[in-house]
Amino acid sequence: MGVEIERKFLVKGDRWRSLGSSEFYRQGYLTTAQDGCTVRVRLVGDRACVTIKGRTVGNRRAEFEYAIPAADAEEMLDTLCQKPLIEKNRYKILSGSLVWEVDEFMGENAGLIVAEVELSDPQQVIDLPDWVGEEVSGDPRYFNAYLAQQPFSQW
Repeated sequence: MGVEIERKFLVKGDRWRSLGSSEFYRQGYLTTAQDGCTVRVRLVGDRACVTIKGRTVGNRRAEFEYAIPAADAEEMLDTLCQKPLIEKNRYKILSGSLVWEVDEFMGENAGLIVAEVELSDPQQVIDLPDWVGEEVSGDPRYFNAYLAQQPFSQW
């Protein structure tokens, strides 16, 4: 079984922008169950996948990801996924031994910038870069599946 262990933080300032390059992500949800399980379709350039995630317990959850043809992802995003879609630029930034993913959201979630770091252990100690702000790992409003239903612009 695949397991995702991550912590999520708000981002402060703009210094992080010069530390990594970005890719455009377009993703949508086929299902978002009340128990926290989701089925997501994601398209990044010409790469696409379907991801199934279990409910979050602490800062970990089951995660299964499968590659699919980009054309299939486009069709699912356009015709099957809940709206609005999640659109964001994702920056990958190396800090120490960890790779941080900074998501700068667009569309109905514009103005929100969140940094995530995946860990090997839920108790792993991390050094926070100076551009990392308040931790929001336990706040479900910052889950992408929630943002697809309740966009940041409506908060």
